[in-house]
Amino acid sequence: MKVLITRSEVDAAPLVDLLSARNIVSVVDPMIKVELRLGSPLGLTGVQALLMTSANGVRAYCARNSERDLPLFAVGDATAREAMANGFSNIFTARGDVSHLAKLVQIKLSKSGGVLLHVAGTKTAGDLAGNLLGAGFEYRRDILYNVVAAQFLHSNTIMALTKKEVQGVLLYSPRTAQIFCRCAVADLDENMLSGVTAYCLSEAVADKAKALKWRAVVVASSPTQLELIHVVARGV
Repeated sequence: MKVLITRSEVDAAPLVDLLSARNIVSVVDPMIKVELRLGSPLGLTGVQALLMTSANGVRAYCARNSERDLPLFAVGDATAREAMANGFSNIFTARGDVSHLAKLVQIKLSKSGGVLLHVAGTKTAGDLAGNLLGAGFEYRRDILYNVVAAQFLHSNTIMALTKKEVQGVLLYSPRTAQIFCRCAVADLDENMLSGVTAYCLSEAVADKAKALKWRAVVVASSPTQLELIHVVARGV
């Protein structure tokens, strides 16, 4: 089986190895490029916890700050793994979406405990700020990285799809699914994906993927990379 990975290069590399261990060959065509905004350490006075809605947020924070003792709230398991790999130990993990992250914060933290620092990119999904401010928390968002969207599919991707070598496309976020659909409409014939399955991390991702004509759109039973890999390995 061969699949297309649409994640950024840094996130795609370990995924290639995990799939290879299951005899699944990968083609990598990142739909986004992440550019960190380097600079001075962030001010953490009065901050009670860090909020991370992507692994890129963790990397961007760690490029500036050495502090690892603050509680860190991760939107999902991939973000939590990146935090753990970078030395954080006090980690709380949501179920892959911003609304659950906001609920988790409200359960675990006090409104009077201090500022919630959200490390984010230029584009954010959901309304984390609105949810937390509306609940009475102090919230601050620092933009530490830029996300640049792909404008077209790589020639190797187009060739592999044209030759019907690819059986599945892995889509991890609503934004990357949307970017892939836009590029596919521009670069592929209308029915070129009719024999390909879209493997989506969540229903929100699947909603964006459905803009194209797939053989099937399959959603992981839980929004974790391990579960998505299991679904791909089963060839659903």
